[in-house]
Amino acid sequence: MPLPKSNSYTIEDIFSLPEGDRAELIDGQIYNMTPPSRQHQKLVSELTQSIGSYIKSKNGSCEVYPAPFAVFLNTENYVEPDVSVICDKNKLSDRGCEEAPDFIIEIVSPSSRRMDYNRKNALYSDTGVREYWIVDPAKERTTLYLFEEDAAPMIVPFDQMIFSKIFQDLRISIADLLK
Repeated sequence: MPLPKSNSYTIEDIFSLPEGDRAELIDGQIYNMTPPSRQHQKLVSELTQSIGSYIKSKNGSCEVYPAPFAVFLNTENYVEPDVSVICDKNKLSDRGCEEAPDFIIEIVSPSSRRMDYNRKNALYSDTGVREYWIVDPAKERTTLYLFEEDAAPMIVPFDQMIFSKIFQDLRISIADLLK
């Protein structure tokens, strides 16, 4: 007797979702996304503006995109990070980003905690993201992963400055962004 076939989805299934439904595809599984809170959206907006202003002030070529922004990590993985920074413009298309962004920020919500800290952390590390921040409002801390260096994660309380590895003199205080 044959074993039952497990459901494995594709990027086409993501694009077939009803209008307005948001989901991500990770290792062939679809994960629905809940609407973000006001604080979540404020952080996405402030981080996008801060990083974008920094890049512009340095005449940098990297581009910053807030969610919803399509990131096609490979054929089995489609995500919409809260903030994506792409420095190689060859990765950009009309669809979004066609490979791993250089820098990703996720804002943790109650429904995304396990996904952001575990599944996405491993996925981003495996697909070539250089720097990953997990901003956690419930714990009032940001966890930084510097995948290029294979270093232990750093935990920074909201009231302390975060220093980016990719952008050497970029400094952000999450507490200041929430004021």
